[in-house]
Amino acid sequence: MIVASCHCGAVAFEIETAPNEVTDCNCSICRRYGVLWAYYSPTLVRRVDGGPTDTYEWDDRSIAFHRCRACGCVTHWSSNDPARDKMGVNARLMEPEVLAAARVRRLDGAVTERYVD
Repeated sequence: MIVASCHCGAVAFEIETAPNEVTDCNCSICRRYGVLWAYYSPTLVRRVDGGPTDTYEWDDRSIAFHRCRACGCVTHWSSNDPARDKMGVNARLMEPEVLAAARVRRLDGAVTERYVD
């Protein structure tokens, strides 16, 4: 079981499998957040600590970025479309050895929306 937790522990997730790869996106928000995204079906991610999050939506408002209300860590993004079977968990909240085993993919989210690696 993989755990991803914010700094203060108020927001935490359990995920059965470690990510094989994570995405380093250079879009205007992801590069500022400094996150690496691990993508999962929301059905595979279990929230174990229910601390409150604040959300931020921008552009077409298709996804909501969540951050812990207590410590400010960006924890995940969720889709505003209930039919979309994808969410992003901030892999930097996982233990370093879990993250070290994952391939880092570079996404040009700023211009082409294509992986450049």
